[in-house]
Amino acid sequence: MKVDIEKANQEAASRILKAKPTIVDISTAGEVVPGMKKNMILHAGPPVTWDRMCGPMRGAVIGGLLYEGTAKNRREAEELAASGDIIFEPCHHHDAVGPMAGVATWSMPVWVLENKTFGNRAYCTLNEGLGKVLRYGAFSEDVITKLKWMETDLAPILRKALKAHGDIDMKSLISQALQMGDEGHNRNRAGTSLLIRELAPYLVMLDEDREKIAGVLTFMHTNDHFFLNLTMPAAKCTVEPAANIEGSSVIYTMARNGTDFGIRVSGLGDRWFTAPATMVDGLYLPGFTAEDAAPDIGDSVIAETAGYGGFAMAAAPAIVKFVGGTPQDAVKYTKQMYEITVTENDTYRIPFLDFRGTPTAIDLVKIAETGILPRINTGIAHKEPGIGMVGAGLARPPQKCFDDALEAFAEKYGN
Repeated sequence: MKVDIEKANQEAASRILKAKPTIVDISTAGEVVPGMKKNMILHAGPPVTWDRMCGPMRGAVIGGLLYEGTAKNRREAEELAASGDIIFEPCHHHDAVGPMAGVATWSMPVWVLENKTFGNRAYCTLNEGLGKVLRYGAFSEDVITKLKWMETDLAPILRKALKAHGDIDMKSLISQALQMGDEGHNRNRAGTSLLIRELAPYLVMLDEDREKIAGVLTFMHTNDHFFLNLTMPAAKCTVEPAANIEGSSVIYTMARNGTDFGIRVSGLGDRWFTAPATMVDGLYLPGFTAEDAAPDIGDSVIAETAGYGGFAMAAAPAIVKFVGGTPQDAVKYTKQMYEITVTENDTYRIPFLDFRGTPTAIDLVKIAETGILPRINTGIAHKEPGIGMVGAGLARPPQKCFDDALEAFAEKYGN
């Protein structure tokens, strides 16, 4: 079937640029995530079964079962996870995204974002901070205690403040953050600060205990990554309307589960193309080395799919202190990404590049033509369950999933 690929890709890129990701609510996964069930655990990346899960994802699943009270200890959780009574499905199959292990369970609070242009929604849990946290595979008592506080205090208070404020335009906040030194994936200090500025006047006016309000503000203030769990669903609801366009070679999903790296291509529908996840080249926290690292993991690469994150590193030269490299490398990586994308963003702009728009809408065909793979920056989890974060760095996705997708695209369209 012959098609006009360029025209189809322009349509996909147009839909991405027209998106208006907006924060509209905070709820729980069980209440709002489509198709969610009490015995379901959502996870990052393409589909994976318990027996194939990497260490940090297993740790997060254990923590999720402890959090829900369906298991009392690690042994019970592992037995339940292996029993077949728990349904494991990708966040992406439920209009959701999750950082690192990406585990979401029935009772967990989630952000609700809506693309006001197309009406589709996306969901993501609230960010716990760095270090020993669930998304990096930790499940100790203090991890579960923090998650419960987020459920009983943080989310309800933020929801009240959001209701008083009204919807928040994420496209505007991300645009501002990129001009303040963020890139929307691994550096979110400016974005988190902007969010606090939006909500603080409404938080302090709530009829809530002052210590609780102070606890919420302190938690956001001390967690520079708080904004990540908003940039991710903003990206998800941005790119989703670009799916299922006949003839388009635009990649609308990239995701990894610590075992596989997977992509989905607009003109090939919901089909996943996967290959073994690669290792991350990065910087490590004191006491850890590359020997401790799990393979690349998480849905946060949705940021790159939407045109920021690793694609906007030139906007965030300080990111190299976290992921490695030099400021010159950050600029070089962004410039490379223009070679494999359809367009330049008309809202997300980079001051250092004379306010040039970020590279947007990854083109499978251009990847094949240039040999350039998408640039990703990411965190690194320990390979064993229960330990948590060990570093951060830069990752290259496996070539095979792009090659397989290109072969399938050629078979379908004959181009």
